Amino acid sequence: MGGSLAGLLAARVLAGQAERVTVVERDRFPEGGGARPGVPQGRHPHVLLQGGQTAFESLLPGILAELRAAGAPWVGMPEDMALWQNGRWLRRFPATTHIYTGSRGQLEGLVRRRVLADPAISVLEGTDVVGLLGDATRVRGVRVRDRSEGAGAELRDLEADLVLDASGAGTRAPQWLAELGAGAVQEETIDTGLAYASRIYRGKGGSRLDDGGTLGYYVYPNPEQVHAGGALPLEDGSHLVIVSGLRGDEPPTGDEEFEAYTKRLGHPLLDRWLAEAEPLTPAFGFRRTSNVRRRYDLPGTPAGFLAAGDALCTFNPIYGQGMAIAAMSAVALRDALADRRRTPTTRRVQQVLLAASRQAWDISAGADRQMPGAVGSAVATTPADRVAGWYLRRVTERAPGDPVVGRAFRAVLTLSAPVSALFAPAVARAVLFGSPAPTPDGPPPVREESGTAS
Repeated sequence: MGGSLAGLLAARVLAGQAERVTVVERDRFPEGGGARPGVPQGRHPHVLLQGGQTAFESLLPGILAELRAAGAPWVGMPEDMALWQNGRWLRRFPATTHIYTGSRGQLEGLVRRRVLADPAISVLEGTDVVGLLGDATRVRGVRVRDRSEGAGAELRDLEADLVLDASGAGTRAPQWLAELGAGAVQEETIDTGLAYASRIYRGKGGSRLDDGGTLGYYVYPNPEQVHAGGALPLEDGSHLVIVSGLRGDEPPTGDEEFEAYTKRLGHPLLDRWLAEAEPLTPAFGFRRTSNVRRRYDLPGTPAGFLAAGDALCTFNPIYGQGMAIAAMSAVALRDALADRRRTPTTRRVQQVLLAASRQAWDISAGADRQMPGAVGSAVATTPADRVAGWYLRRVTERAPGDPVVGRAFRAVLTLSAPVSALFAPAVARAVLFGSPAPTPDGPPPVREESGTAS
């Protein structure tokens, strides 16, 4: 259920195990890589983190070369960006990780072309899933209808040995499972009320924001600086500008009001660039940013049903983890089904899928718990959380100016190293016994030629 990245990549994996895989998608796919209604966040910034790049390449060999050939910006962190965090500018050491910042539609279009070329995979476009087939012990398919025929459309049953829900954050699977007699699905939620707005601009310098080769700007939020924003390069040389704020202070989408909102970021860098840039689109808002984790791994979920992507675990999009986790979860699904040492029961595979998203959840939920006004069933902290928070605050204080701490911190945030990398001996010494290193007083205009960790 769902033909977005999580659904397409899961279909790719399942085609290696099944006679036939059917992708049911409510939208009609656009030609090429355009935006579509079923991805309302598609107009906003997307980044493909390093961990996600590795997973995509494992699933679709050569996809990263295709992405580069299509013009997707490959941005080195921190050397290609002017980054501001906790009131300090990050030193622009040579890159220790890279992110892709092209449009969501571009990547999804490339993936869709590759996946749907498989003759074992078919797709039903413009089709709604309206319920599940089966009973409280086993899901046996889905009930669908053609969207073009409206509410009176004839219902059809599609039988299946396995149903995988990749229908996104708006999934109705908990309701449908309850209708089959299954127990209620436990949900963990954390909501800061964060909202953001985005608009595309073209600057005078094309893909570069200044004479020093800066490709993007970003101001990170924290409990003291709740406004965030920046400009990220797109594949056509323009920049997608984003600003965000919390509940009660949401960014406006009016042209003048949008640009005025950038003055709240704590530094005028983005505001100054916008004064000379040409707007190419209106501003669009987005407010659905809660962290939500659904526990289908617990007893009571029928066999024959799995959930992945945002239907399983939705992260605050401001952390840029969704596309990476879609691919990393598909890799986890592939590996679980190929493991000959264990029978891939529904519950065991669901546990594997949940584990694939755990680090991203810990990062997103952990940061959002600290934001003022956060609410939800998972917002409470434990003594262990508070100790970890104390250590991580020291990490974030040292990462802007210390190459060793910064390298480890970026690796964890980009999902290319486990959280244990922050406790490696060299990192722990700097965090526990070192003082924060000096950082630039203003936006560093060029990369530093030395200082990278070996």
